[in-house]
Amino acid sequence: MAAERSVSARLLRPLQPRDPNEHHRAATPLELLFDLVSVIAIASAASGLHHAIAEAHAVQGIITFIMAFFAIWWAWMNFTWYSSAYDNDDLVYRLLTMVIMAGSLTIAAGIPLLYAAAPDFTMVTIGYVIMRSAMIVLWLRAAVYDRARRKTAMAYAIGIFLVQIYWLFFLLVQPVSSSLGYGLWLVAVLLELAVPAVAEPLNGYTPWHRHHIVERYGLLTLIVLGETLLSGSMALRQSADHFDLMLVRTALSALVIVFSLWWAYFTRDEHLGRHGLKHTLLWGYGHFLIFTSGAAVGAGFGVYVDIATHHANLPFLAGDYAVAIPVALYFASLWFVRDRFTCTGPARYMLLLFGLVGLAVPAMGFGLEAIAATTTLAVIVRNWLVSRQTLSPIAAR
Repeated sequence: MAAERSVSARLLRPLQPRDPNEHHRAATPLELLFDLVSVIAIASAASGLHHAIAEAHAVQGIITFIMAFFAIWWAWMNFTWYSSAYDNDDLVYRLLTMVIMAGSLTIAAGIPLLYAAAPDFTMVTIGYVIMRSAMIVLWLRAAVYDRARRKTAMAYAIGIFLVQIYWLFFLLVQPVSSSLGYGLWLVAVLLELAVPAVAEPLNGYTPWHRHHIVERYGLLTLIVLGETLLSGSMALRQSADHFDLMLVRTALSALVIVFSLWWAYFTRDEHLGRHGLKHTLLWGYGHFLIFTSGAAVGAGFGVYVDIATHHANLPFLAGDYAVAIPVALYFASLWFVRDRFTCTGPARYMLLLFGLVGLAVPAMGFGLEAIAATTTLAVIVRNWLVSRQTLSPIAAR
């Protein structure tokens, strides 16, 4: 009997809230597997954007990309914050997490259907509802065990449940006109975003771990930047078949830009350094722009490779802007969630300034290499100015 109770305790543990000040808290192997599944969905969304731009359907492609990426990101983000607060790694938790992963794979399978001439939201919506339904069960479980935050956990469960009913309604009224469909989707997004804002203040914030959350967001940033590395690899592979200096230059530019974007994000400045619900939501939600723009940079390089290999009937200027625009948005997003809080003086605005310069470079007749140089210079100047503002009090002594 004692042995049976021991096995039961390992398989089904009380879902006690985690310590938000726990030392050496890091991403778990299950969370890393979750990220690996997310890679597939993100790659599918970026590939759809790449082909839409290459086929001269940029506006439609961008809208569809944002819609698809929101489904991937929102489900990932909700699970990430929940696991930071309540991960007990028992059998039920693992199985429900795997259900969420299955939903993510369903979304990935349905994303190409969104880019069709007549978009089909069925599979993406079903995959999304699967992911969110598992989250409802997880929040109900938290409500049972975390009595101090029961109202908050129940608000999450009820809020997610009600929004999923709306998503099913959205699915049942298909097909609808584009304008009505986008309007219904926007309402659903606003409802989803409202759930944490309403639930968290009810009777105590969920006990998420700051360093763990920052690490999780950093890992997803690496994943989206990997899309640019993939495009650079594609350029080199094309060049290997028949040497083309343009493709080699494209690959080198991709490497320089992705290294610069990585360096711009992973600085010594504190992410999520301020407490409070408003700043936490701003930081957490604002990363949507960082993630989408990071993945879009890779799609832009894919477009550039298509132009260089004559698979897309577009001017090189279109390829330049397919890269420059998401790079500028990436810098602006980093300013929005971090630099305007952590930097002072000129350093605060460097990413914004060089993002604008990068947008001007193609119009001035300079190509991809100039965009890469501007991106690198942005990081160098910004970090140099930050180091000066850090050292200046010491020098004053």
